[in-house]
Amino acid sequence: MIRPLVLVLVALAWPAAASAAPIRSAIFFYPWYSTATHDGGYAHWQQGSHTPPWDIGSVYFPARGAYSSADPHVLVAQMRDIRRARVDEVVSSWWGPGSPEDDRLPMIRRIARREGLNLAIQLEPYRGRSIASIGQDLAYLRGLGIHDVYVYRSEDFPAEAWATLPLKLSGVRTFAQTSRIGFAAKAGFDGFYTYDILVYGGDKFARLCAEAHAVKLLCAPSVGPGYDAEQATGDPNVKPRDNGATYDTMWRAAVAAGADLVTITSYNEWSEGTQIEPAGHGGRYESYAGAYGLRGRAAPYAYLRATRRWTDRFRDVRRR
Repeated sequence: MIRPLVLVLVALAWPAAASAAPIRSAIFFYPWYSTATHDGGYAHWQQGSHTPPWDIGSVYFPARGAYSSADPHVLVAQMRDIRRARVDEVVSSWWGPGSPEDDRLPMIRRIARREGLNLAIQLEPYRGRSIASIGQDLAYLRGLGIHDVYVYRSEDFPAEAWATLPLKLSGVRTFAQTSRIGFAAKAGFDGFYTYDILVYGGDKFARLCAEAHAVKLLCAPSVGPGYDAEQATGDPNVKPRDNGATYDTMWRAAVAAGADLVTITSYNEWSEGTQIEPAGHGGRYESYAGAYGLRGRAAPYAYLRATRRWTDRFRDVRRR
């Protein structure tokens, strides 16, 4: 959909709405799953030449089974998971106007807000993405009431190109996915996030936050439970979960670094094995059994429980 330039300029002039309370935690969310029953075909579950519904491109298997992100019953349950974990913001993956993720956005927005959650967007590298199209995207998303936009692969464009967009006047807070703090500042972003928990461990957070704060940028490092994409992509690199120790270590580092908000990778990126959404089914799939000492019916919720513990602790630290 083409949006007239005049609307873009008007939207860019709107001030961002003040949040009732500071957003201290945000979680990356993927609304890109489809099933034959609900949508007429599978999307993402079959990655890596798998044959869902019982054979999926993941080391883990969701407790809800291979689901459709267009199913409102699934979305309600997922948003309730996130609310109960006391995460403030859902960052929905968005692949441009007219994409399946865009089509599903109104329902996600409605359900998230009903559960008391703020909705943000991770602006992905969709085909044809350009500085000009991103300017239109920001206006479009602002018109939907989106106030936070996380730009994945922000370094696809040089800082000088980003500087042609009045990001500070866009009506949204923009976060660059980068570890180059000077780039994010020069480009005009409000803050940065790392997303990739394999490349950016907690040992880097203190330095990155210090650099960000020195140039008045928000520090939003990304924490996650682990990484294993072997079943989906064949990637041999693995970050073991160590029964929750990996997640705790990253959270502890983010809090100690003085992060302004903590971003979580992820709620449900099953193909990369970074999810905290309940997992089960065992068999040839891994499970959360043993994480934080939990087994049986409690085990699938181990990482949601840990998230609640950490979001509460971080909120308390920031109040001091």
